[in-house]
Amino acid sequence: MAREKDPDRSVRGKSVHQPGTEAEGPTRAVVIVPVLTRQPRGEDDTSRPRLTRSAEARHDEAVGLARAIDLDLIHTAVVTVNDPRPATLLGSGKVEELAEIVKEGHAEVVIVDHPLTPVQQRNLEKEFNAKVLDRTGLILEIFGERARTREGTLQVELAHLNYQKGRLVRSWTHLERQRGGAGFLGGPGETQIESDRRVLQDKIVKLKHELETVRRTRDLHRAKRKKVPFPVVAIVGYTNAGKSTLFNKLTGAGVLAQDMLFATLDPTLRRVRLPHGTPIILSDTVGFISDLPTHLIAAFRATLEEVVEADLVIHLRDISDPDTSAQAEDVERILADLGVDAGDTKRVIEVWNKVDLLDEGNRARLLAESTDAKAPPVAISAVTGEGIDALNAIIETRMSGELEDLTVTIEPAQFGLVDWLYRNGDVVSRTDNEDGSATISLKATQSAREEIESRLRRKNNG
Repeated sequence: MAREKDPDRSVRGKSVHQPGTEAEGPTRAVVIVPVLTRQPRGEDDTSRPRLTRSAEARHDEAVGLARAIDLDLIHTAVVTVNDPRPATLLGSGKVEELAEIVKEGHAEVVIVDHPLTPVQQRNLEKEFNAKVLDRTGLILEIFGERARTREGTLQVELAHLNYQKGRLVRSWTHLERQRGGAGFLGGPGETQIESDRRVLQDKIVKLKHELETVRRTRDLHRAKRKKVPFPVVAIVGYTNAGKSTLFNKLTGAGVLAQDMLFATLDPTLRRVRLPHGTPIILSDTVGFISDLPTHLIAAFRATLEEVVEADLVIHLRDISDPDTSAQAEDVERILADLGVDAGDTKRVIEVWNKVDLLDEGNRARLLAESTDAKAPPVAISAVTGEGIDALNAIIETRMSGELEDLTVTIEPAQFGLVDWLYRNGDVVSRTDNEDGSATISLKATQSAREEIESRLRRKNNG
């Protein structure tokens, strides 16, 4: 009889084979994408209709998620499920067919791109004789590998413990009653599963306390930023929409940017000076994804507070993706859960990224359609730089007002302002007068004009 694999072992990195049994290498995996023709009883949500995501798009995304942690995919398939089974989700014939594929391919992990109940997960592990991960478990694996900061690590660990708390019906063989003491006075004690749940709950409480400490530190940093009131601009979007690439283009930073789902997890903030001198804080956040588990959103709420507190939100979309509309809807739903109205055109800018990947026909059609919108999206390519100047101009207008033509005369005693004018405005001309003063014509934002007038008044009064 084949030895049953331990379902609790990590799937990241190298193979989970024991040393000496087989050559180590990437973990071999099978990816299954169940497509339900009807929702299980009690799961219909007719109050919030959603765009239908194509089976091909779901398959490609599931494959991308699996490859994000370097799994060696030996088989992938879309499986139509007409009658979801409470015990295994999939029908018995399909389970047998997949079990044979897993056995012949020596697969160690089976990814099921659908939420699984603890019972379904355990039953499938028995049938496949392999570790089974549902969509939530796979996302947690990716998050665990991507987290780099203390905060990110704590948030992933908390989400993982909350996920595991309801799944203590896995491979336990020691759940019998334990005695609470000697003789009849001790009572039956607690089951091992109750003990394990208590240990998990203690860890969860401890992690929440540590995260609260991190949150207070983040609040202090935010309070310090507010004392020097630089507006905050947050970039949000579906994972792999190009957020980190755009962040690097706008800031010159070296944030990891790869064609990979969840390439970056921890938030990054940088101070940026826009072309006409307006300083802002730009924030790059974790990518969103469809069916993101609610406890994951709760665990990352401290990180996502940067979005809630932002003065301006850039909703970045991969307009070249055939599923871009469904992705945009998923992002808007999560933003709504955070209290951010994606339809607020004064606070949210929709930006279409990767226009360089569109053919001429689709590009012309999309741009023509966008011009009819009340607040037309900004079309850019974060890779080539196309449209970045227009995006910067819109951000600066939202933050500091429209550009204004301004002419000021700087007296000799005020020449300390000249450098500030060049840094915070677009100088058109300068005339040095015979009396030693200088007349400077420039374009400046409304807030910069107000600051210039204030500085000149202070100089004159001084």
